[in-house]
Amino acid sequence: MSNNTTEVIVGGAVLAAAIAFAVYAGQATGVTAGRSASYPLEASFRSLEGVNVGTDVKLAGVKIGTVTDVRLNPETYRADTVVSVQDGIAIPDDSAIVVASEGLLGGNFIEIVPGGSPFFFEPGDAITDTQGAVSLISLLLKFVSGDGGGGE
Repeated sequence: MSNNTTEVIVGGAVLAAAIAFAVYAGQATGVTAGRSASYPLEASFRSLEGVNVGTDVKLAGVKIGTVTDVRLNPETYRADTVVSVQDGIAIPDDSAIVVASEGLLGGNFIEIVPGGSPFFFEPGDAITDTQGAVSLISLLLKFVSGDGGGGE
């Protein structure tokens, strides 16, 4: 009988560890059921390189939301994007939205650069002032080829 008891205890410990890991992973990725309420904003980018569904949306370096939808607009050939912003964070309606990089080797994220308007975006509004991803490779190629546009 002691063999069965040991197996049950070890099995219970493994199950408890698996549940603890799943809860931790859910909290770390923001996929938990207790998410705060949010509202959608739309934007259309020329280039969305390095950004996918789930990418962070930041304001002043603080995560305020995530990218919830990305699709190619076949008429404009632009990346139509929906971002979800936490309720309670009012974004001025003259703000810009930019694809930013975390560093030379880091990933990309969406950054909202707030404007100074006293009016704010409503849920579902479109942010028209957008700046897409800047390709590091194309910048290096321009520098190496001497086509930097440096006015010589």
